[in-house]
Amino acid sequence: MSGPKVHEVEHEITVAASAKSVYQLLVEVENWPLMFPPSVHVERLEQSGENERIRIWATANGAAKTWTSRRRLVPAEGRIEFRQEVSSPPVAAMGGAWIVEADGEERCRVRLLHDYRAVDDDPAALEWIAAAVDRNSHAELDALKATAEGGDEAAGKLLSFEDTTQIAGTAQEVFDFINEADLWAERLPHVARVELEDEAGLQLLEMDTRTTDGSTHTTKSVRVCLSPGRILYKQIQLPALMTLHTGQWRFEENADGVLATSQHTVVINEANIASVLGAQAGLEEARAMVRKALGTNSLSTLAHAKAHVEGGR
Repeated sequence: MSGPKVHEVEHEITVAASAKSVYQLLVEVENWPLMFPPSVHVERLEQSGENERIRIWATANGAAKTWTSRRRLVPAEGRIEFRQEVSSPPVAAMGGAWIVEADGEERCRVRLLHDYRAVDDDPAALEWIAAAVDRNSHAELDALKATAEGGDEAAGKLLSFEDTTQIAGTAQEVFDFINEADLWAERLPHVARVELEDEAGLQLLEMDTRTTDGSTHTTKSVRVCLSPGRILYKQIQLPALMTLHTGQWRFEENADGVLATSQHTVVINEANIASVLGAQAGLEEARAMVRKALGTNSLSTLAHAKAHVEGGR
C-alpha cells in the first residue's frame, strides 16, 4: 500500500543583488527572524562541513509551529537543500531547496522549492499546507529581495537596544514571572488585557498595552520560552510605528542573584511617522519615541519582576 502522495511546488523571484550576497543571507539562519516575517527564532544545532542541523520556530497560517531540519549547503551550485526531521502536524513530511542563480554581477533569480505530504492525505490538511507554503514562500522571497536590495536606507530604520535590572533571586524565579504572561494584567500596570496560548513553551500572546496618554494598543506575539535562561519573541501584530519587532528576555545568574535583560530589535515604519507623530516628525523622532516606549515598559516589567521575586523571599 502506497503512502501519502508527495506534492511539489515552486516559487521564484528576481533580486537586484549579487548571487553571492543573496546566498549568504540564506546561509545565516540566525538572522532569519529579522528578515523573514514567518520566522520567530532559529538556532543552528549542529554543523559539519556542508551539512547542518537547525531548529526553527515560526508561524504558519497564524499558528505557532516548531520543527528541526537538516540542511545541505552547496555554494558552488548556489543551492541549499533542506528536509524536516520530524514535521509538525498536519504536515507528514516536508523538504525542498533554495536555488540562487546568477543573472549578471548584480542580479540573480531565487527559486524556492517545496515537496510535502499531509498526514493521512487528509484534504483539509493538504489545503492548509498548500496555503501555508504559498503564503510563507511569497513572504520570504519578498523579504529576501527587500533585505538584499535595501542597503543603507534600511539600516537607518533599524533600532536595537537593551535594558537590564539586577534581581536578588534565581534565573528560574525571574523566568517564571516573565513566562506567566497570563497573569500580567494583574501584575503589570501597563497591561490592560492578556490572552495566552501555551503549548510546551511555544506561546501565542495577545495583549492590550496602555500608553502614557491612557489609550491602549493591541499586539500579538509568538514567544519561545527556553527555561530558565531565555524567552525570545516576535510580534506578529504590530503598533503603527513598526514593521518589525523582535526581542528576548535573558536571565543570567551572578554572585548577586540574576541579571535580567530585555533586548529589542525594531524596524521603524517610516510611512506612518507623520500620521502618528505629526508632519514635522522624522526618523530620528520616531526612533526616540519607540526607544522610550519600549524601554519604559521593559523596565517597568523588570521592576515588578524584581519586587515579586525579592518580596517572596
